[in-house]
Amino acid sequence: MDAVLLARAQFAANMSFHILFPTISIALGWMLLFFRWRWLRTRSEPWLAAYRFWTKVFALTFALGVVSGITMSFQFGTNWPGYMERIGNIAGPLLGYEVLTAFFLEASFLGIMLFGHGRVSEKLHFTSTFLVALGTTISAFWILCLDSWMQTPVGFEIRDGVFHVTSWLEILSNPSFPYRLTHMLLASTLTVCFLLAGVSAWQVLRGASNPSTPLVLRVALTVAAVLVPVQVLVGDLHGLNTLQHQPQKIAAMEAIWETERGAPLLLFAWPDEKARTNRHAIGIPRAASLILAHDPDGEIQGLNDFPDAHPPVAPVFFSFRVMVGTGVLMLLSSWTGWWMYRRRRWDPSALPRPVLWVLTAMSFSGWVATLAGWYVTEIGRQPYIVNGLVRTAEVASKVPSGMIASTLAMYITLYIALITAYVAVIKYMAEKPVEEGPQTPQSGSAVAAAAAEGTAA
Repeated sequence: MDAVLLARAQFAANMSFHILFPTISIALGWMLLFFRWRWLRTRSEPWLAAYRFWTKVFALTFALGVVSGITMSFQFGTNWPGYMERIGNIAGPLLGYEVLTAFFLEASFLGIMLFGHGRVSEKLHFTSTFLVALGTTISAFWILCLDSWMQTPVGFEIRDGVFHVTSWLEILSNPSFPYRLTHMLLASTLTVCFLLAGVSAWQVLRGASNPSTPLVLRVALTVAAVLVPVQVLVGDLHGLNTLQHQPQKIAAMEAIWETERGAPLLLFAWPDEKARTNRHAIGIPRAASLILAHDPDGEIQGLNDFPDAHPPVAPVFFSFRVMVGTGVLMLLSSWTGWWMYRRRRWDPSALPRPVLWVLTAMSFSGWVATLAGWYVTEIGRQPYIVNGLVRTAEVASKVPSGMIASTLAMYITLYIALITAYVAVIKYMAEKPVEEGPQTPQSGSAVAAAAAEGTAA
């Protein structure tokens, strides 16, 4: 097999595994902050129990996210040395800023967040939780800034084949960045909402629910029911931006071969890239133009306008449908679940078992949607690594394909084992939660605060 294709597959495997964990930790950090705030406001033990349980999930997720991210930096050197040689003046600082501003912030306060409750003041512990949550979001900011710049590059000049910065302001505000960052942050929040709802539903089904379960399920379903429609709106705006800057990606998403007005929305088709046509197509007339251009007679550029410069069609076409289909399921399940839960006065044990099973089945639906969307974004940029400027093959290494294939097999084997262990640990924790009593304050300030509260009471 072609060495470049294998190297791309290896990077995709690494990135597919890595992205699962930040997708959870980004929003889970803010969800923990909310649980923590509710505990401080109400002193209700179930909020503290929810915070403690999901903090353990956060710690596990954060650890896997950090470890899986390290392997990606090695691949820049082993499989893509030309990337840093040509793009390093832009990619290097952005990746460095992520480490300096986000990773250090998270690493500095994660210990206090995990082990400091009762040992430091409530104020310091709450602040630490906030700073960890902020760090995860800052990390997403820098990474998505770089990825967006690779999709819509601005603020540079090329001298002797090497990219040099002419305006950091333009790079930091590149045209697709606001849409991509918002889309990803919402995707992270929805991923966490369905994980919380799914685990809570599973606890009810297994008879392992605790006083925090109704609260967590209510928060998860409420936030999801509100944010899924917002994600649809942001996705539409993101699509308009992509149509303007990467029309070949849009053409691949819809398998449109010839430029046409009133393009149909294909519900199903089998794109045949050799014959440059679609097999077994079922579509809605003019709907693609209506959605993509907000005009039923809008013109959509076809793939044949981009000879030898458009992405492989089938992976982008099917990934986009998986993402949209998963989003529709998330909308239906969140609205139905919230409505039925509210009618039963927020009592999860009163929910019909089919509803609980559906919510359990949707636990990792956010992962499915995020991965599918990421494939649309990154495969849709091909054959370029920097859209329209640098082809992926130009920056690949000369490592033999056999060596890349062997390490790819090892990566996939390891990742399957790790992801299986991760899901198994969460399942075990959900079914056998550790009973934790009220926290005994151990620091001087925490003891003083507890004494003051007792006096006030």
